Amino acid sequence: MKTIDRKWWVFVAIGTGSFMAALDGSVVNIILPVVREAFTSNVATVEWVVTIYLLVLSGLLLTFGRLGDLRGHKSVYVWGFGIFATSSALCGAAQTPETLILFRGVQAIGAAMLASNAPAILTGNFPGNMRGRALGLASMMTYIGLTVGPSFGGWLAQAFGWRSVFYINVPVGALALILSLVFIPKDSPAESRQRFDLPGGLLFLAGLTALLLGLNKGADWGWASLPVLGLLAGAVLLMVIFILVERRSPAPMLDLSLFRVPLFSAATASAVLNYICVYTITFLMPFYLIQGRGLNSAQAGLLLTAQPIIMAIAAPISGALSDRTGSRWPGMIGMGLLSAGLFLLAGLGSATPLLFAGLALALAGLGTGTFISPNTSALMGSAPKQRQGIASGVQAAARNVGMVLGIGLAGAIFTTHLAQNTPEAFYRGIDMGFLAAGGIAVLGIVMSAIKEK
Repeated sequence: MKTIDRKWWVFVAIGTGSFMAALDGSVVNIILPVVREAFTSNVATVEWVVTIYLLVLSGLLLTFGRLGDLRGHKSVYVWGFGIFATSSALCGAAQTPETLILFRGVQAIGAAMLASNAPAILTGNFPGNMRGRALGLASMMTYIGLTVGPSFGGWLAQAFGWRSVFYINVPVGALALILSLVFIPKDSPAESRQRFDLPGGLLFLAGLTALLLGLNKGADWGWASLPVLGLLAGAVLLMVIFILVERRSPAPMLDLSLFRVPLFSAATASAVLNYICVYTITFLMPFYLIQGRGLNSAQAGLLLTAQPIIMAIAAPISGALSDRTGSRWPGMIGMGLLSAGLFLLAGLGSATPLLFAGLALALAGLGTGTFISPNTSALMGSAPKQRQGIASGVQAAARNVGMVLGIGLAGAIFTTHLAQNTPEAFYRGIDMGFLAAGGIAVLGIVMSAIKEK
């Protein structure tokens, strides 16, 4: 088999995993009302089906990225598929909300093993002048999963029941597992003699879990409530202790020296800012379309696909372009287009043509698709070979932290205006949320400009 052929088979294995994870993440929200009805449970309990997945996934990304450096990225990645597919079957067979929540937590462990090692595997199997293209195509697979997920999941749940949404992961996961075993080359551990930093892993898991849970529940429990303030304060304390421990560790889980590289720091910060903006759109637009404009969920879902479809088209093109030009200009242009789309969305009102909303979403999608592949390539390319797992974990963690920050920020702005209980306040809350995200995207342009070529 030719070398170039093997590289692209590696991409197929990684791309299948990216598609499966994105598909699963986007369909579960759709079936929550059906799950609640099937178990005759309350909303607060069923909400944990999504929350536990987010918390476990985010908290373990750096851990499994570092484990990939120590034990080999292929080994961790393959085990991740096995855990993800097995736990998906267990989710489908769950007989109570509590067991479903438990198995979703296990599923998130497998997802963390996949997400934290996939970029490292691609980076290690593609030369530098093809890295952006490969990462861009992997992003395209993610966006395709996000695009088809809601409609496909809704159809599956209606035709075969909500359990089929989880069962579908089993054959897809088995296919991806076979591809990974056959085509991903076995990689030697970059630092096999070093021990795993267990104290650092536990501190990071506890600190990030406290942070994400506080942000996730801020709107429900009240931002000034004692539980939320306690969680946020605890997160800050745990993260400070984590940094102190990592600075003294001979083999840290998170090598803080990576952040001394301007390109790595700028790419990480840019990624967080980008995902804050993306998930502000994800949170606010369904409220605008369904509650504000009276669309049903199917109509709203169709309009919302304008963003991920354009992202899927733009990501591989921008990734290939960045292989020639570097990451700075594609990153700046992408964040600029995203900010323009957000500022257009900030003008939505009760009589705004839906075509205008769709075009604004497409512009935001074009910006995100243009930005993400070059930025990921810059982040991975700026980390040394023995730190590729850590870099993968940082990149994935940036996405999840940005997601929760975006939803938390948008939710806080929106609910603050809703408290005025007037029709004007509804649209003002949405517009102000998009306006704030547009300002964050402008900051992202500045961060992208810091990047080296």
